[in-house]
Amino acid sequence: MSLTVIYPHIDGGCPRLDEVLAHALTDIPHRIITDMALPSDLRGQRLLFAIPVGKFGINPAYQQLLLTLRSQPDLLAGCTAGLIVDGEVELYTKSTATELTLAANLAGCAFVGRPLVEGTGSLANLRVQADNLGCTPEQAYRTAALKLVQRVRSYSPVRKTRPEVLVLHASSHHISNTLDLWDSVAQRLAGRCTITEIGLRNGTVFDCSGCPYTMCLHFGEQGGCFYGSVMQDEVYPAVRRADAIVMVCPNYNDAISANLTAFVNRLTALFRQTRFYDKALFAIVVSGYSGGDIVTRQLIGGLNMNKSFHLPGRFALIETANAPGEARLLPGVETRLDAFTQTILHTLCE
Repeated sequence: MSLTVIYPHIDGGCPRLDEVLAHALTDIPHRIITDMALPSDLRGQRLLFAIPVGKFGINPAYQQLLLTLRSQPDLLAGCTAGLIVDGEVELYTKSTATELTLAANLAGCAFVGRPLVEGTGSLANLRVQADNLGCTPEQAYRTAALKLVQRVRSYSPVRKTRPEVLVLHASSHHISNTLDLWDSVAQRLAGRCTITEIGLRNGTVFDCSGCPYTMCLHFGEQGGCFYGSVMQDEVYPAVRRADAIVMVCPNYNDAISANLTAFVNRLTALFRQTRFYDKALFAIVVSGYSGGDIVTRQLIGGLNMNKSFHLPGRFALIETANAPGEARLLPGVETRLDAFTQTILHTLCE
């Protein structure tokens, strides 16, 4: 399968990224696009974004790419992608990656689990991988890029007659706009999916306490965690069964809630044992005033880029509502709820 590489060049070039791409694309049919206006024939393509951010995190061609994606919401419908982000310092690579992933996803692009290969200035972020492979960080960088290209080309979501959907929230049904929206989606999914809903409220889940790697690995291999609780008894088994998770996330101070953050962190023990490449991530995000994109990017970083859930195109329903019940009264919200539900069904169902 051929690959389209979207490569916003930076002044002075990026020899290291050029070398990584050359290695990853050997013997693979591909085309490289450097005009960030982008052609109109990208729908349904397999894509690789290759983004150099330089020393200061500023790449004018990349900014043009963002403008194109945000102004053409159907440009990447049916596409599947991964991305390589290369920097000259230790900053800007991850923030650029989540920003681009959200923009492309809103334009219809799906992303494989763990879609990011990141090269910081020192490549210190790749030292553990290099140690595990018995090679240099430079070699680990090239190897990771090659494996990413292979996963992008082979991506094929599994569909089932009646998929299992795990819904996680930490809200009250009495006042929550996010749960109001989820209830509307659940009604639309009735009869098509098996739904498990778990509320993580009022101290029911403790955050990760940073156990030593070997301890975390040991308990993960047993299917649990040293700190037990609802995570081990209910959430871990539900995650294993699920074909998708739906994160129901109100915006708390431009962040997901503490209990949902704890869920993401505590997944590490289970992640030691297994990867989640075959599980989809969806989200409903409601902000009282603004910042829904910030929360959505946190979910992308924590669950797609780190924990390997794959990201269907337009994976998140992002709304702004304050007073209880306001979300269900937003102009056009029923149409958006229909579209979000169809995204879930199209991704998961035969």
